[in-house]
Amino acid sequence: MSLGGQLTGWGTALSLSLTLLIAGCSGSKSPDYGTFSGSVYTVKRGDTLYRISRMTGTSVATLARMNGISAPYTLQVGQKVRVSGSGAKSTATASNKAVKSRPAASVAKSPAPPVGQRCWRWPTSGKVIMPFSDSDGGNKGIDIAGQRGQAVYAAGPGRVVYVGNQLRGYGNLVMIKHGEDYITAYAHNDTTQVNNGQQVKAGQKIATMGSTGAESVRLHFQIRYRATAIDPQRYLPRQGSSPSC
Repeated sequence: MSLGGQLTGWGTALSLSLTLLIAGCSGSKSPDYGTFSGSVYTVKRGDTLYRISRMTGTSVATLARMNGISAPYTLQVGQKVRVSGSGAKSTATASNKAVKSRPAASVAKSPAPPVGQRCWRWPTSGKVIMPFSDSDGGNKGIDIAGQRGQAVYAAGPGRVVYVGNQLRGYGNLVMIKHGEDYITAYAHNDTTQVNNGQQVKAGQKIATMGSTGAESVRLHFQIRYRATAIDPQRYLPRQGSSPSC
């Protein structure tokens, strides 16, 4: 469940992206929170460390340090999480009432970047069987059908920042950071062929297609700009062609 501190240095940005990945996968939201006992919070289904941070006013970094939780900050239902400050319970109570009286605050979305700002390549070939949707609970990437063992390629040059299967619903997952603003994610892989911290080139083979965490063989592919999911098909070239930028 721990990545052993390999993502230290920009873990907050990555944890936010992972939190959003989980939210996009679950497709459901719950209006209430877990329970408090003094300064200990009991995790309920759908909770994330970021959500608990917003509710209690304790930073994600502080919550992670106090509870020995490493990126990608996976929580289990019923897990006890210590929060700082004696006012945590009253803060949570106030937040609970606020949530029931108005819609929960959402993470501010970054404006979509212009097409052509970066050159992207298709991560694999195949029919898009599930398009992107920015609606609540919608698909925050595209799902591409293919054959088991089919090559999966890096959509652009960057550094591998996550390789693992700790995120429920994504199977074997690879994430690549491209500069300061972009992260791409490649899920449901059969095998992965890169390591954390590895620099990769655009078009380099990083995995093989599979069905881990999915009902059929497919690649779930996401592009995130400043943690906000954007429609990959808007930025990718026509399938079978090279990027023109």
